[in-house]
Amino acid sequence: MSPHLRWQRLRTIIGRMKSSDRASHIDAHLFRPWAERHRPAVQPCAWPGCSAEGRYRAPRSRERLRDYVFFCLEHVREYNRRWDYFLGMSPQEIERHRREDVTWHRPTWRFGTAAGFRTPPGIDDPLGLFRRNGMRREAPRGDETARRMRERLGLPPDFTLAQLKSRFKELAKRYHPDLNGGDRVAEARLREVIEAYRYLLANRSWS
Repeated sequence: MSPHLRWQRLRTIIGRMKSSDRASHIDAHLFRPWAERHRPAVQPCAWPGCSAEGRYRAPRSRERLRDYVFFCLEHVREYNRRWDYFLGMSPQEIERHRREDVTWHRPTWRFGTAAGFRTPPGIDDPLGLFRRNGMRREAPRGDETARRMRERLGLPPDFTLAQLKSRFKELAKRYHPDLNGGDRVAEARLREVIEAYRYLLANRSWS
């Protein structure tokens, strides 16, 4: 809404008021900025026994990260110092959580295998990216794509499944956005690592 229309609307509202209400309404707009009039009431600090104002928010728990409690500056620092995101989780649960964090805890599936997916008619599929007759076509072990994916991860030609998983874990940690300050280059590199890992995992015959 343009300033002119806002002023016209304000004049209409003021014209319908009684003189006493009109004066107080004008005073409120002149002397109390919008931000001050709409500022939420300050909550007391949630720390037991503290009566200071709670101006600083913190997540209530790992399961309720967007549900906040409010503390004063001193106690929000203490709360953050004691915060342990993985508290109560076993080492196996922590490792699974970190692996899922690579894909931001979103469901993933191999390309062409999602529920309801059908190969578009007339498409040739030399690399076996799509299902055909319910079976996934194996790509040759020595094909160019496999070689590029292997070199992308820095693996030898005769790498084992254990080496593949170990190398993926190492690179995923190295290029994780949380450990690189949200760097876009590291994020792009992580996507390349995930692509290579999934390709080699799906298209190599493991003994």
